[in-house]
Amino acid sequence: MGPTQAEDHDTARPRLVGGPASPRARPDDVDVDGGPRTARPPWHEDASAVDRDVAGAVGRVLDHVLADRVDRARDLDPLFGDDVAGRVAHFTRAGGKRTRSRFLWWTLRACGGESAAPVAAALRIGAALELLQTCALVHDDVMDGSVLRRARPAVHVDVAAQYADAAPAGRAERLGGGTAVLTGDLALAWADDLLAEVPLEGGAARTVRRLWSDMRTEMVAGQYLDLHGQATGSRSLPRALRTARLKSALYSVERPIALGAALAGADDGTTAALCAAGRCVGTAFQLRDDLSDVFGDPRYTGKPAGGDIREGKPTCLVALAHARAAAAGDHRALDVLERSLGHEALTGEGLEEVREVLAGTGARAAVEAMIDRLVAQGLRHVDGALLDPHGGERLRLLLASAAGEGPVRDAHARGARPEPARAAGGREAGR
Repeated sequence: MGPTQAEDHDTARPRLVGGPASPRARPDDVDVDGGPRTARPPWHEDASAVDRDVAGAVGRVLDHVLADRVDRARDLDPLFGDDVAGRVAHFTRAGGKRTRSRFLWWTLRACGGESAAPVAAALRIGAALELLQTCALVHDDVMDGSVLRRARPAVHVDVAAQYADAAPAGRAERLGGGTAVLTGDLALAWADDLLAEVPLEGGAARTVRRLWSDMRTEMVAGQYLDLHGQATGSRSLPRALRTARLKSALYSVERPIALGAALAGADDGTTAALCAAGRCVGTAFQLRDDLSDVFGDPRYTGKPAGGDIREGKPTCLVALAHARAAAAGDHRALDVLERSLGHEALTGEGLEEVREVLAGTGARAAVEAMIDRLVAQGLRHVDGALLDPHGGERLRLLLASAAGEGPVRDAHARGARPEPARAAGGREAGR
């Protein structure tokens, strides 16, 4: 669930079947979407070549890995291979800006990593991060009841539609929800497999595996706090900030940075400075996502506006608005918040009322100011570290832009009316 427009790759949807198929659906020399496989493992790349297109390099690793995994899944059972494994492959390859793998890569380069072994490890672990992101987003859509992801039907909705005519009433929806859970589970299993296959030695191996273990647990903890806050109607700002850190800041920015530093063999001081930067910017990343959900243009976010409001999510934006309205004795604002939060059938007019309250209480401006402070603080941490000039500058630019506004995402900022995007992307952070 990220605050920037996703750059979807132009990949075809995997073949979906509803009946028997041959044990191997494609020849061995083509990948999951029909393109030729590379004979040489794609993680054996020169660092300077990866620098020119990090997302493309990680994408080639994903192509290679997912082609093999989907083949094996279809050998196990063609229906499972198409309906579950094929969806993992398509979802992972078909969207996103590879934010997490880019943070890992540019941290590696900022810390001087350029030899073959850490470069190969970074690309493979970057691909594992993208699979972890698939798990997070697919499960998140089920828990939130979201119908769209990256301007396309969410996995559970897509499966239900596929079997709407084949299953009795209600069963297609249950099949969709269950299949989405299994799709996320399989993505997580493949992410773990991919990490386990990376040859690491000594201290780097211990550090990387500890970080990976911590990151998975933190991600689940953040999602639970989010669900708990929705159910209990929490309006606590400290709890909202903690949820944002666990749900997004750690696994989206700080932990990928820590992984890159570990692969490069960075010293403790450099690692601490960069992780502190990641913590600040990662929190800003989630705060921007909260703003984008309410004020963003659906043509660019890829999801209907106001999803967090309708789901009653305990965001920092809402917590601040509630606290400010209560302190000012603004009963109208409190009434709007109480009757709108968690109201699944909230209309566009009702959402506009909420926007007015969020702006009128000063909560929106306060969150914008928090984002600015956090990004500035994060950049100061980077500026205090001794880094490779080229890699350090690219990492700094990535951190500076991660929580940036971008006019195409916020049509309510200045009354803008941007043209629709050619390929709308979805919110990526959120978990």
